[in-house]
Amino acid sequence: MKTALITGATEGIGREFVSLFAADSYQLVLVARNEQKLKEICSQTPVPATYYACDLSDLKQAQSLLDSLEQRNMIPDCVVNCAGYGQSGEFTGLSWEQQANMLHLNVETLALFTHSFARQMKQRGSGIIMNVASIAAFTPIPHMAMYAATKAFVKSLSEAVDYEMMDYGVRVMTLCPGVTDTKFYARPGMTRSLLNAPLLHTATAHDVAVYGYRSLLKGKTTAVHGWQNRLSIFLSRFTPRRITVGVSARAASHAQKGAS
Repeated sequence: MKTALITGATEGIGREFVSLFAADSYQLVLVARNEQKLKEICSQTPVPATYYACDLSDLKQAQSLLDSLEQRNMIPDCVVNCAGYGQSGEFTGLSWEQQANMLHLNVETLALFTHSFARQMKQRGSGIIMNVASIAAFTPIPHMAMYAATKAFVKSLSEAVDYEMMDYGVRVMTLCPGVTDTKFYARPGMTRSLLNAPLLHTATAHDVAVYGYRSLLKGKTTAVHGWQNRLSIFLSRFTPRRITVGVSARAASHAQKGAS
């Protein structure tokens, strides 16, 4: 039986991936902070499932998880790095501590997991890593500057490592959702008003996960959910950078006004 490790497994897109991999008869290793929810999900899944309750924004806890898996000689066949969060607001107006935690989770832990699992998969000769980025990876976003920067890192790293691994039977896929109706927008420093921002299509977590899973099976390297998002990214290639940044700023500014 193949094994899938999913971070951010108790909410949103991560939770939907749990159901999809379970339906495909993967045994599961689930990672999130909320132990009670992890227990409930594991008890409800029709396949063997274990969990690790830890805060992946703490690199010591992230490394401890990797050490535990190594001791068990467990190398997942598929890793879904879905854990992440964002904040909205002016870069200088947000606390550095909160933004540093975002860097630790969205960038450092994801890179650590990608590095560790890709090395193990390379030695085995097979494996898939899906790193969840965002359409924010394609352009800077004023009022969400750090978040967009972390997702640009995720996309760049994933595409480069995927190229390096192509001769070893290992794939690193990047999933780029647009605005998705999840608890992501209920976090401190975010606002659900972005879900109603003009020009932004809102997707469900289920639809994004299904699209990501199908894209994974098709062997896509970068998968952007939603034709509206794919169209806007395509058009941005022919638009002066300053204009695309301005459009992003207006969308994020709408969210800020909705929070006030």
